[in-house]
Formats: sequence, C-alpha cells, structure tokens
Amino acid sequence: MKTYILPSIKITLVLLVLLAGLYPLAIAGIGKFTKGNGDGETVEYKGRVVGYANVGQSFTKDKYFWSRPSAAGYKADASSGSNKGPNNPDYLKDVKARIDTFVKHNPDVKKSDIPAELVTASGSGLDPDLSPAGAKVQAARIAKVRNLTLAQVNKLIDGHTEQPLLGLFGPAKVNVLKLNVALDELGK
Repeated sequence: MKTYILPSIKITLVLLVLLAGLYPLAIAGIGKFTKGNGDGETVEYKGRVVGYANVGQSFTKDKYFWSRPSAAGYKADASSGSNKGPNNPDYLKDVKARIDTFVKHNPDVKKSDIPAELVTASGSGLDPDLSPAGAKVQAARIAKVRNLTLAQVNKLIDGHTEQPLLGLFGPAKVNVLKLNVALDELGK
C-alpha cells in the first residue's frame, strides 16, 4: 500500500504547485504584455469606458449595429450557450422570433440574406464580433436612421474589419462595440 500512496501524494503536491501556482503566475505575467495589461481591453468614448472589446454587449436601437444574440444575457459572469439542439422546438421558436424582429427593423433584407450569426447565439453567449456580412446586412438601416450614405457606413465597416491572423487563421471579423463607438464619433 505504501508503494502507491506515497508516490500519489508526492505527485499530487508537485502538480498542485505547478498547475495551481506557477502556471497561473506565468499566464498572468504573459497577460501583462497584451492590450489592457492582462485586465482586458477597454473601449472608451468621450473619455469614459463603455465596455470591453472582448465581451459582447446588447445593442437594440436601430441607430446601432446589433450584436450576435446571447444565451447568457450578455452577462460575463454567466457565460454559456443555450445547450439547445437545432431541432429543439424552443430553440427554433427563438430563432424564428429573432428573424422576424430583424426583418421588421430591416425591411429591405430578405430572410434568406440574414447571416446565421445574427439569429443564433454563440457558444459563450458573449461573442463581441460579427462577420463583415453580418455588419453589412445592417448598413442600410443604420444609414437611413443616422442620415448617412450607404457608402459611408460600408466604409466604416471596412475600416473596422480585422483580417485573419497572418491572413490564415480565423475569419475576418468586425468588433460591434468599436464599430458602434465609431458611429457615435461621427456625431450623427
């Protein structure tokens, strides 16, 4: 019995020190070299912090780009997906309601042209980004409400589109909070 218990206790203590002590300290140290110094990248408007770049927020006014729906109610401490499968009647009802709401506010958009990301929640419930297509499908509504040209709104989207890392890893994306702050900075 000593043959198994003593080595088990030793390896447990070694792993505890490594994984609960040294590893978190190393990650925190690396985080100090990132935007926000490991505390998260904040987004400011008129000298005031309006949110974090990596945490999605709810935007429902027609003058703003809408974010991807959140199964967590955009609460960072409750990050989660809905865990409902694609055939779940409640899930299908939610998606249909989101499509109907989107079409009501964007009457020039056909249901078939709405990107799935605008009517389905992300796995974390906190996705801060949209694809360029997800932003551009909303451009006409925003141009009309803000009295801008469609070209101005599309230029703003293009200017805020982040390309894949090294042109290879991940999709192109647009941060919704940063894009909406840029809209407000236009003053319209």
